[in-house]
Amino acid sequence: MTALVVCEQCNVLDRMRIPKEAVGIEGSSMYLQEGEVLTIQELLYGLMLHSGNDAAVALAIYCGGTVEGFAQLMNDKAHRLGLRNTHFENPNGLDSPGHYSTAYDMAVLTAYAMQNPIFAKTVSTKTVTVGNRSLRNHNKLLWSLEGADGVKTGYTKSAGRILVSSATRQGRQLIGVTMNAPDDWRDHTALMENGFCRYTSTRIIQKSECLGTVELAGGTEGSVQLLSDSDFIYSLAPEEEPEIVLSGSGFVYAPVAEGQCAGFAYICINGNPVGKVPLIFGRTIERDDQKPPTVWERLFGGK
Repeated sequence: MTALVVCEQCNVLDRMRIPKEAVGIEGSSMYLQEGEVLTIQELLYGLMLHSGNDAAVALAIYCGGTVEGFAQLMNDKAHRLGLRNTHFENPNGLDSPGHYSTAYDMAVLTAYAMQNPIFAKTVSTKTVTVGNRSLRNHNKLLWSLEGADGVKTGYTKSAGRILVSSATRQGRQLIGVTMNAPDDWRDHTALMENGFCRYTSTRIIQKSECLGTVELAGGTEGSVQLLSDSDFIYSLAPEEEPEIVLSGSGFVYAPVAEGQCAGFAYICINGNPVGKVPLIFGRTIERDDQKPPTVWERLFGGK
């Protein structure tokens, strides 16, 4: 979250002078020196490749004014992303009573963050030189797992070993998260291999496909086709059967125009919505002024 907030709110080419508050921070470090000048991108490398707790404090002060102010930015972003079981008290993840998250929330956060090109480039970098430092990414999967492109290791006494990983193969990206997992490198390799083998990208809906019809009140025809306005591709396990649920009341009033928005089709797996595509009317159908008004039209405003 520290890296994401910085990537979104700061120019990573800016330079900052390291304050004394960011020197000698507990835990893993990139060994910043008071007064040295580094770019925000260089500090991001120190943060994400080398788990630099000092880099985290430096970035927090630069972006949020104070560590406390930056923590508020982190929590604001967590709220906007819907991370309901996450709260931040510092930018470096050190143990604190009010500092917590879950594997699920970290997966949601990572899926969002990996869409940011600066974030994605940073966490996929294997080695980089920052000043007189040669930094090597602590994420061993970048060297051992096909398609690995991030994300971050972590450890505290209270949380144990934490690993968030990402891998992309043939346009499919998987994200894995474990907490308090002593054998996390092996676990993540197994998770990723299973995910890529077990799940297959499936075109569930094709653009312009007819997904159903809707009754048309007061028109020259009694119904009109509903067409999908985009493809929908999703990764499915062999036993998963997608269900398509159409929104709307079951009828519309004429006239309708071809290509006009007609609501949405929701794609569900095991009863849980996983996406939606917009619907459009398949034809233009005019109003039939010769027909007497129906009961529905009289009740709900048709003329």
